[in-house]
Amino acid sequence: MGEIGFDCLGVRPDPYGAFPTLLFRLGVTAPGEGAVHAIALRCQIRIDPGRRRYGAAESELLADLFGHPSRWDETVRPLVFANVSVMVPRFTGATEIELPVPCGYDLEVAAGKYFASLDDGEVPLLLLFSGTVFAREGEGFTVRQVPWDREARLGLPVRVWREMIDRYFPGAGWLRLSRDTLRDLQRYKSERALPTWDEAMEALLKEARG
Repeated sequence: MGEIGFDCLGVRPDPYGAFPTLLFRLGVTAPGEGAVHAIALRCQIRIDPGRRRYGAAESELLADLFGHPSRWDETVRPLVFANVSVMVPRFTGATEIELPVPCGYDLEVAAGKYFASLDDGEVPLLLLFSGTVFAREGEGFTVRQVPWDREARLGLPVRVWREMIDRYFPGAGWLRLSRDTLRDLQRYKSERALPTWDEAMEALLKEARG
């Protein structure tokens, strides 16, 4: 069996997931005649923000992550998006599998802030692979590690991310607030007889701008 290789062939939202999930299509190759019995595969997915351009509105929102654009040469660094594991079943030569990646929309998390700041285009992703390969060679059985330098790149379309999130939170996002802040907001909303939280936040923003 030759060296294990990986390629990312595409990504799509999971249409049947109980929570937001992306399905990454992986191509796995193992040249030679020996069968791979299984791979206990681990994958770290990183966002590589330095590999794309940003519009003025995107840059303004991304200042919360990277500071003023004049400093981005120093401050823009890869962001960890996910750490996931999957078992690759038996195959000979090559196979394809889907890697499920659960996704959140928490704007307190760096990856969530990044996705929420983008208007269109693609999110540059780097997939780093590790794990254990169980294979047969001749009359024997081998256990070896996935080489440390196995990786793949993919451009995740922003529309795919939005399509997935809108299945669960149509036109909405989430903010985590302390209990005391929530109680103060509830009093503010009640005192002004505002019917929704959106209207309460809009009223606060108008007051702040005024």
